[in-house]
Amino acid sequence: MSSVPRMDEVSRRLSFDEWVSLFGSATRSLAHLEMRDGYLVDYEDERYKEWVAGGRTGVLPREDHPWWNLTADTVARGVSIRRARIISEPVSEYIAFEHAGTWQNVEFGEQVRWLPRGRASAIALPGNDFWLIDASRVLFLLFDGTGRPIGRQLSADDDVVALCSTAFEQVWRLGTDHAEHRLRSC
Repeated sequence: MSSVPRMDEVSRRLSFDEWVSLFGSATRSLAHLEMRDGYLVDYEDERYKEWVAGGRTGVLPREDHPWWNLTADTVARGVSIRRARIISEPVSEYIAFEHAGTWQNVEFGEQVRWLPRGRASAIALPGNDFWLIDASRVLFLLFDGTGRPIGRQLSADDDVVALCSTAFEQVWRLGTDHAEHRLRSC
């Protein structure tokens, strides 16, 4: 029986410069698995409040944020970026907000798929959202109970990488491409 792998844990979230470094370290692929029904990310707070106040309908307008340039530059270097989201149905208000803005992820080069949680029951999933970098390292993202980012864990352990890689590929295979996905709302 193997022991639990030690992971380097940092108790703060990544700065934008650290995201640039992480994305810059990828040479082939980045895969991101999201499994929460709500996130509270500081830079989204006002945009989310405006969307709620506007009646929670329609596609979000274009957003100027350095994330989009980072995404486009990474894809332009030949790095594939895939994002898979496991969601509860009917969807939470936050997931509807996220769905309304995902067109921009796609426009800047990400491939995005959605998987209803009921279809993920037979998939062995890690305990936290993650980024898989070149199928050789995993960056786990840690959140508090309200969905605010509180930390991260980085691992290059072969067993951890294999778990995350397998989980991501199974979610990807079962998921629906963003262009075809329709939300089931309350």
